[in-house]
Amino acid sequence: MRNQKGSAEILVVVVIVAVIIAAAMFLMPKYRVYSQELRGQAALAEARSSKQVQVEQARGELESSKLRSEAIKIIGKAAQEYPEYRNQEFIGAFGEALREGQIEQIIYVPTEANIPILEAGKRGEVTDN
Repeated sequence: MRNQKGSAEILVVVVIVAVIIAAAMFLMPKYRVYSQELRGQAALAEARSSKQVQVEQARGELESSKLRSEAIKIIGKAAQEYPEYRNQEFIGAFGEALREGQIEQIIYVPTEANIPILEAGKRGEVTDN
C-alpha cells in the first residue's frame, strides 16, 4: 500500500511539474509580446514628451527674441531722440565696471569738443615782454 501511495505522490508531482512547464511554454511568448508592447508605449510616450519639450523651448526662444527685438527698437529710438542717452548709458556702465573691479587704471585724456588735445603739457611758458 505504501508503494502505491508513493507512486501516486510521484505521479502528482510529475503532473504538477508538467502543468507548470506547459503553462510556462504557453505564457512566456505572450509575456514577451506584452512586455515589448509596454516598452514600445513607453518609448512613444518619451518621444512625444521630448518633442513637446522642444516645441515649448522653441516657443520660449521665439518670444524671447521678439522681446529682445522690441527692446532694441525702443533703445534705438531713445538714442535718436535723446543724444545724451548714450552718454548716460556709458556713464552707468563705467560706474558699474568700477564697482565690480573690472577697471584697474583710469587714464585721463584732455579733450576739446571730444577731440583729444595732443599737445597738452608741451607748450612752452608764456613770457611777458
